[in-house]
Order: sequence, then C-alpha cells, then structure tokens
Amino acid sequence: MTTQIAHLYATLCLAGIFFQIALIAGAPLGAVAPGGQAPGALSAQARLMAVLYIPLLGFMALAVVSAAGFPGLGWPRWTGWAALAAQALIAVLHFLSRAPAERRFWGPLAAVMSAMALVAMTV
Repeated sequence: MTTQIAHLYATLCLAGIFFQIALIAGAPLGAVAPGGQAPGALSAQARLMAVLYIPLLGFMALAVVSAAGFPGLGWPRWTGWAALAAQALIAVLHFLSRAPAERRFWGPLAAVMSAMALVAMTV
C-alpha cells in the first residue's frame, strides 16, 4: 500500500509540473495559480517562480518514490524526509496566502500530499 501511495503522490507532483508548464506557456490561470491573485496570464516574475517550482516538484516526487522502495532509484532516505519537510512547508504557505483560491484549493491539496508523503516515509 505504501508504494501505491508514493506513486499517487508522484502522480500529483507530475500534475503540478504540467500545471506549472501551462502557467509558463501563458495559460490564463493566474487567478487559480499559487500566489496568483490577478486573472489572466502570469507576469514574467511569476512565470520565473513557476520555472523554479518544477525541479522542486520533480525532486519531491522522486525522493518519496525512492523512499517507498521503487527499484532503480536508491536515493538516500533523508531525501524523502527533506521532501516531506518541503511539502509540509508548502502546505503551510498555501494556507497562509491572501489569495482565496490558494487557501481553498492548493492548501488542502498540499496538506493531503503531505499526509501521503508522511505515510510513504513512516510505513
């Protein structure tokens, strides 16, 4: 069961990566983007943040899947704990945001992903 939870976590990270790519490409999702409060496409600075978020999501996905025992990765276990800490921090930041869409959607999603990472790391 732990492996399936880790795979679902990685799938949600991959969905987040695709969302960030859409934001970078100029999709008019600024009102629902993390940190975004204006409708339409993101500004150049916000797009840069989306670019920086992609490797973080990839690292977190691979670290949790590796910690769950995916063959061939073999990352040190501490990387999974670092991913869990980063995911928990992201959840807290989403809940503290001034953007209503971020508090209502991204906060709960990040909290669920934190719980999934915790299960993958502790079971």
